[in-house]
Amino acid sequence: MVEVLSPAITRFVRAVGPESDETLREMDEYAEREGFPHVGPEVGAFLRFVARLADADRIFEFGSGYGYSAYWFADALPDDGEIVLTEVDEDELDLAREYMRRGGYHDRARYELGDAMETIDRYDGPFEVVLIDHQKHRYADAFEVVRSKVPVGGVVVADNAITAGPIEFERLLELAEGEEPDDVNEHTRGIADYLERATGDPAFETIVVPLGEGIAVSYRIQ
Repeated sequence: MVEVLSPAITRFVRAVGPESDETLREMDEYAEREGFPHVGPEVGAFLRFVARLADADRIFEFGSGYGYSAYWFADALPDDGEIVLTEVDEDELDLAREYMRRGGYHDRARYELGDAMETIDRYDGPFEVVLIDHQKHRYADAFEVVRSKVPVGGVVVADNAITAGPIEFERLLELAEGEEPDDVNEHTRGIADYLERATGDPAFETIVVPLGEGIAVSYRIQ
């Protein structure tokens, strides 16, 4: 994981943020041990905060991995709330089931094995919160298919809005400033396309928050 904030600031944000429970700490240890690129506790706490502010009853994730972000989200849902986890790796989805069960959130979760872009077509809205965290070159397409399912007051969050392993930040910055650099890889181009699509949508107000690897937060205003 490539941190946007300095190590000291990251430590500070973590120190003053909400505490993780035992299961979340185990999930963090799993990510470190396996080299899994999860969002981390700072972003996880922010996602839960967003879900609380949106008074979320239903949440959809484009890409759930082993359930780390879903676990944070689920704590903000009412007992009859719903979060849809999507994942193409069956082993990761099984692990997500186990962690959600251990946290007491299993009854709020629906687990979908397969392509999130196909899964969303089977669900009607509304979803008060949507997380986009799958293949970067498909971010803009995900926004397009889900935007109509997000009500006024709802939020779309996209991870890796600033950096990640394959994202070239200098080229991303040039694209954001209207330049057209050469040899932009599909991951960087995908994030740039997403940000252009989200910020250009008059129904949403979008900002980028420099936590974790950067998260774009789009609030539906109309």
